[in-house]
Amino acid sequence: MNILAIESSCDETAAAVVTNGREIRSNLVLSQIEEHAVYGGVVPEIASRRHVEAIVPLADAALKEAGLSKKEIDAVAVTYAPGLIGALLVGLNFAKSVALGLDVPLIPVHHLRGHIAANFLAFPELKPPFLCLMVSGGNTLLVDVRDYTDMVILGRTRDDAAGECFDKVARVLGYPYPGGKAIESLAKTGDPTAYPFPRANIQEAPLDMSFSGLKTAVVNLIHNAEQKGTKVDKAAVAASFQAAVRDMLIPRTAQALQQTGHSVLVAAGGVAANGVIREALKQMAQEMGRKLYLPPLALCGDNAAMIAAQGYYEYQAGHVADMTLNAYANMEIGKNDWTTSR
Repeated sequence: MNILAIESSCDETAAAVVTNGREIRSNLVLSQIEEHAVYGGVVPEIASRRHVEAIVPLADAALKEAGLSKKEIDAVAVTYAPGLIGALLVGLNFAKSVALGLDVPLIPVHHLRGHIAANFLAFPELKPPFLCLMVSGGNTLLVDVRDYTDMVILGRTRDDAAGECFDKVARVLGYPYPGGKAIESLAKTGDPTAYPFPRANIQEAPLDMSFSGLKTAVVNLIHNAEQKGTKVDKAAVAASFQAAVRDMLIPRTAQALQQTGHSVLVAAGGVAANGVIREALKQMAQEMGRKLYLPPLALCGDNAAMIAAQGYYEYQAGHVADMTLNAYANMEIGKNDWTTSR
């Protein structure tokens, strides 16, 4: 089954063709990072306009690279939630037109399910059930993946996502958006114990997380130093911040593994590309005797191949939409009814 997929939930326009949910035939991503970097983050209106300009030629290029004609496409998968609503609508309406024109099924795909499915592309042997640590710019979740389309959130951030904090800390340190790579690179020469940044715990929900206090602590440290005319060790700040994020993710992941009894752990999302977090997950999995799957760096960020991969399993489960399908800025990962927003 050849699925053409479209992803436009944020600032990457992406198109891909995947066969049977596992074989990547093409996977093209057009990034807008340079244009948004001057603003320190994504500007939704600009993102939407760039999607409009890029989406048609990118889809054509994905088909060409896959070596397939339009008639050989069996279905169209598209990200419909969550994300920037204007950006989502560009991809969704394009996908509708393609599905209607080719007379093939339209498959709605939740963006975060797509991130999890990126691992199916890299590891043919991987099958549910397993636990997934989802860490991205907009979301931080611990997900019990019971089946390909049966997922339950065990823990989540109560406020900022870990990836969002990386971006904001990088910005206050004087580095451009996106900040993940800058923080990781800077931290390599820093002392991770230099600054005792907070590690939040939520007593009534031990698997939940909170990163706003950590972000505020870093911002206050930098601003106070600027007001006093003193300097901070930027490398040590980056290393200490990164260590605090790690220390909030890893123990909760270990607890969730014990709670569910899963023998397999999967990571997903853009922050899963962070080397310190990857190494900590490897060490934890080894100590606990769990099998760990880490997505290749190329599949950690937003891409359309992951949407096609998940789309295959959504189709198998009978999750096909009609032309009334709408886009939603927010939606639970476990939801299988796309006719309402929550």
